[in-house]
Amino acid sequence: MKKEEIISSGLLEMYSFGDTTPEENDLILASIEQYPEVREELIKVQKALEAYAIANAITPTANIKDKLFYQLNLSPAKTADIPAKVISISPLRRIAAAAVLLLIGSAIFNIVFYNKYKDAYSKVQESQQQLAVLNENFSETTNNFNAITDKHSLQLRLKPVVAPKDVDAEIYWITDTGELYLDPSDLPSAPKGMQYQLWAIVDGKAMDAGLIVSKDGKTLKMQKMKTFGRAQAFAVTLEKEGGVAVSKEKPYVIVSL
Repeated sequence: MKKEEIISSGLLEMYSFGDTTPEENDLILASIEQYPEVREELIKVQKALEAYAIANAITPTANIKDKLFYQLNLSPAKTADIPAKVISISPLRRIAAAAVLLLIGSAIFNIVFYNKYKDAYSKVQESQQQLAVLNENFSETTNNFNAITDKHSLQLRLKPVVAPKDVDAEIYWITDTGELYLDPSDLPSAPKGMQYQLWAIVDGKAMDAGLIVSKDGKTLKMQKMKTFGRAQAFAVTLEKEGGVAVSKEKPYVIVSL
């Protein structure tokens, strides 16, 4: 296996967690000896995982020491019909009948016109909604294109840790503005009741970078996340729907800078 394949395969991340087979261990150890690039990547991965672990460390409760000593046995330190022809009626009645006919004709005309107007208005509304969706999609596509082609865009590939080996995600970080875009389309659909969450490791602390949105069971492509001016690593975890303030999960995918 070439050194580039070893670095992009996720083996180094799995090796850092002790999830590799003996054969994979031998391959990694041999690659470390043969390729300095593999050794440097392993060190970066381990530093990113260490930073993530420290940022999500849980402080033990005050009485944990006493409980520990106790377990060890030690001390604590819908109109009507109108006749088509009227016979022998007065002029006044004729005028009245004509007025009634005009009124009925007007009502029928109004009903027909209203129905046509209502149908046309409905079609206009539908067209406006479709236009709004097209405008939104165009705007989103433009923003995504700009994020990818911006001269200050830094592309980062998050590699698997507890995810399957062929799973990854990409980040486009606009370094001069701090804008952050994530392409999670290669992540599998989150299980029911679960949601992916992005984290930025800043000065040893895991900062919430936003939730990854899904629609109709599919993960959306290119999502704008929270802005970060600097960070040492980025990681994605699988959390309960709605996200968490502090993650206790292993990174699903991760990348170090």
